[in-house]
Amino acid sequence: MSDWNAGIIEEFRANEGRVASFGKQPLLLLTHTGAKTGTKRTNPLAYFPDGDRFVIVASKGGAPTNPDWYHNLRANPHATVEMGTETFDVTAEEAGPEERERLWELVTTSNANFKEYEGKTARTIPLFILRRA
Repeated sequence: MSDWNAGIIEEFRANEGRVASFGKQPLLLLTHTGAKTGTKRTNPLAYFPDGDRFVIVASKGGAPTNPDWYHNLRANPHATVEMGTETFDVTAEEAGPEERERLWELVTTSNANFKEYEGKTARTIPLFILRRA
């Protein structure tokens, strides 16, 4: 997975945030701090605008466990986002049940792949809300 991520990150940075294999799905790069190691890590993620906030999905393709970045954001909600050519600090917060329901509709209406991921796992796929710091 890290080789795949590295290729996506390289293409993202070389093309002002555009990655051909993702089509019209907007991507961001999330740089977060490892919960156990303190190491900075960067992940390319689909995002969904919600007013002045951004929603990211801890789907891991429908795997039975949450992605590592999920645990890292829970431990340290301060992160950096690259969006297009802009870089800015954010604070992440996991969506509560009511808000998650509304945001999940936004996500799955915008990108049906996430509905498919939901069908592959027994867990509730967490959503995070990113706010500019």
